Amino acid sequence: MSEISAKMVADLRKATGAGLMDCKRALQDADGYVDEATKALRAKGLADAGKRAGRDANEGIVDSYIHMGGRVGVLIEVNCETDFVARNDDFKEFVHDVALHIAAMKPQYVSADDVPEEIRAAERDVFTAQSQDIPEVAREKAIEGRLAKRLKEFALLDQEFVKDVGEKSPRTIEDLRVEAAAKLGENVAIRRFSVFELGG
Repeated sequence: MSEISAKMVADLRKATGAGLMDCKRALQDADGYVDEATKALRAKGLADAGKRAGRDANEGIVDSYIHMGGRVGVLIEVNCETDFVARNDDFKEFVHDVALHIAAMKPQYVSADDVPEEIRAAERDVFTAQSQDIPEVAREKAIEGRLAKRLKEFALLDQEFVKDVGEKSPRTIEDLRVEAAAKLGENVAIRRFSVFELGG
């Protein structure tokens, strides 16, 4: 087994937000390979966040972010379970990062499930028209695949975090949410947002 240094543990903790002992254990299990340890911690965070997802999240904060010299503004509500976590700096930083991302990438909905049926139908019609040259046996699957990809472009949670652009393993906003929930030990839910553009 590779030597697991305190710096490796600290770096992994900073990257994932997981606890020190969890980071040390993940590095030991991965024989010192940071990428493998990171994947394991993200999987654990996802599992833990899944358990928390059903819990009520009625606290939280409303935050704003103003971009491009006052030409674009974002108002966002993110919920957690307790007022204590709502006042936590890590929670506030997560909310602000998401607001910054929204200002830059301008998603239209929180999740793909929120996209209205009429927009889904319109997008499906476009892909149906574009898929006429595909053999009929594979056409419907191709249309569904293109539609799913398009809906993800509308959805905040499915977008790659703007600060991770160019990284080898960019995180989605959902990855960021899961990391925040794991770090804070509470359900974290992005409830809603609005984008304001000058003259828009």
